[in-house]
Amino acid sequence: MSGHLRLTQQEADPIGAISASPIVTVGAILAFLLAAGLTWSHWSEVGSPLAAGIALVLVAAAGTAAVIASSPARAPFTNERLWIVVTLAVGGAIAEYVSTIGNNRQLYDDFGPTVIGMLILSLAPFCTWVSLALAGVLSAAVVSILVAGASMYTVSDAPVAALITLNSASVLAMSAAAAGYSYGIVAETLAWQREANRAALQRDAELRAGIARSVQQSRVSVLGREVLPFLAGVMTAERITVADADRARELAEALRRALRAGIESTWLDDLAANIRLNRGVDTIIDDPTGAAAALTADQRSALTALISWLGDASRSRLIRVAFTGSGEGEAHGDIVLVADAGASPPSRRELDRFVAVARAVALRADAALTRENVTVGLSYDID
Repeated sequence: MSGHLRLTQQEADPIGAISASPIVTVGAILAFLLAAGLTWSHWSEVGSPLAAGIALVLVAAAGTAAVIASSPARAPFTNERLWIVVTLAVGGAIAEYVSTIGNNRQLYDDFGPTVIGMLILSLAPFCTWVSLALAGVLSAAVVSILVAGASMYTVSDAPVAALITLNSASVLAMSAAAAGYSYGIVAETLAWQREANRAALQRDAELRAGIARSVQQSRVSVLGREVLPFLAGVMTAERITVADADRARELAEALRRALRAGIESTWLDDLAANIRLNRGVDTIIDDPTGAAAALTADQRSALTALISWLGDASRSRLIRVAFTGSGEGEAHGDIVLVADAGASPPSRRELDRFVAVARAVALRADAALTRENVTVGLSYDID
């Protein structure tokens, strides 16, 4: 339960949130069209055209803010952005109330509650279910105050409590739907990820076992080809020469390097070796401090996806990944990935999707694309 309180769909499933971003644009357009249509339909009740115009401007501003704030290029979405959108939408509802004060005969044709609910619902993939529910409740409270103030002018004889319930039902229903969607999609995504992680851990264990065997075979190969014949020759020789001593030092250093490489290798080195062997794309990792091991699971997934995607022989000829500024005492680290373009280099739009995913998992990302290469710069905080 506690994990669901803190997570959004954008954090749990960044790619799914990118696919959902057009929903916000559709919701913003529909909200404005609804506000404009209802304002026109009850224009006879409008006593202040200026206030009515301000109401429409605030609705348009709320929709625009929602679209801009949820753009993949500005990921991740924050609670502050949700409250900006809700505040502008509630401001539109207040301005609508002011525009018809004293003349509002039918409360059902006020656009405020529905517009607020539509904007909250459209932002469901980017907010936690708690923040969505809270936004709906607080907005309903403001709408209820407006309804109570306007009830004395209505033609209906219904009790004020009934009018409040009826008028706030739309914002409460839509915010509840948004909260339910956010909670449900995050729960399903986390459950799927747990299953995928189990399979990945098993596969990783098998892969590492294979790598260990490969390293062991490499060492045995060195022993078989170099060390054993050398030892046999030394044992049968009458005296040890300076050249023999130098050769012994070289072989010992070669074995030490092999052992050190096996001990210090990280998951990123394994990934690079896999791409190099299976796809024929030379992948060079420059990580002198072993910073790759300190990345979070989500950050590793994003970096793995980017390197694996670029590691196609048609997209890249050479990939270089360098870690800087990740030593002890540093507040943040930087990763610079440069891929020399292959026969079919990636497009800008394809690259932007990976940048958006990286930003959603707390990696500040920028990308540059030229005919010669692709450069992606990533920055992350060090705990």
